Amino acid sequence: MCGRTACTLAPDEVSRACLYRNRTGRRRQPRWRDGDADKYKPSYNKSPQSQSPVLLSQRHFDKNAPADECVLASMRWGLVPAWFRENDPNKMQYSTSNCRSENMLSKKSYKGPMIKGQRCVILADGFYEWKRQDKGKQPFFIYFPQSETVSEDKFKASADCKGNSDSPTEASPDLTEEIPAEWTGWKLLTIAGLFDCWTPPSGGEPLYTYSVITVNASPNLKSIHHRMPAILDGEEEVRKWLDFGEVKSVDAMKLLQSKDILTFHPVSSLVNNSRNNSSDCVQPIDLNSKKEPKPTAGSKMMMSWLKSSTPTKRKEPETNEKNEESTKKLCKSPGALKQWRQGANKAPKSSV
Repeated sequence: MCGRTACTLAPDEVSRACLYRNRTGRRRQPRWRDGDADKYKPSYNKSPQSQSPVLLSQRHFDKNAPADECVLASMRWGLVPAWFRENDPNKMQYSTSNCRSENMLSKKSYKGPMIKGQRCVILADGFYEWKRQDKGKQPFFIYFPQSETVSEDKFKASADCKGNSDSPTEASPDLTEEIPAEWTGWKLLTIAGLFDCWTPPSGGEPLYTYSVITVNASPNLKSIHHRMPAILDGEEEVRKWLDFGEVKSVDAMKLLQSKDILTFHPVSSLVNNSRNNSSDCVQPIDLNSKKEPKPTAGSKMMMSWLKSSTPTKRKEPETNEKNEESTKKLCKSPGALKQWRQGANKAPKSSV
């Protein structure tokens, strides 16, 4: 299963991290749907019912959009079927945060979205999973192996990118900023998901929600848990999953495979409580002592990324007011990351 994720990039960073090529080979940067960038809030500890960034085809909102145009949206974790008749989505009596790939076409909640091509890609720094042990459960943070290009400079300056680009760049509609040649920051996980749009029977704003598709765990993750999110590996798999017009459901489902491509490290039990939201949630620990971190090559890159300078557009992560003071005490990351978390004094907006 997958019950907790982290996504700490600011909205503009998420957009840059999702840079893709269209069918002509031009670089495109997906824009956010109107108002959705404000609904999403970065967090080290996202749980079901929180808002997360997802990537999907623009044709779900505009039938005349190019077939290969993508858009970013903020959706609530936990699929609410379009046919749900209660006026309060929280009254659902069963969990839809995860969807087993083997059962998608036999479950009413997922069969409709799958047949209609309502496929999306959930974006995350990584996800957490708990390993059962004699003395409880040990949490792990699981993510893509990171390139050595992950450094303190998150992305190249526009001037350098323009001069060094090996192919032309093209902005998506409504974008005025120049697109960088490549994103050199943290490589986001691309998780296959299904979404639906629910409108209260008595009227009101439509609610977009999603479910994470899961598969059997890969060989290197089986010792932690028997299930894992369905990971889309590379731009081509992402393109096929999102292209509901050309790639039919039966072919898209072939992408939902157990892939032995992720790395992981143990983390503190702080993450067990979803109210805890600081970089300590992803900090690697030594299971032998649980006092000093024992970084791996991948975790060193991750901590370098977390400690690096951050753009002014980065938002304050979601923090429970009662836990705010303890979260500040746990914060050990230097530089701009510390300023980011201490800079906002306003109460966080609701993520629902």
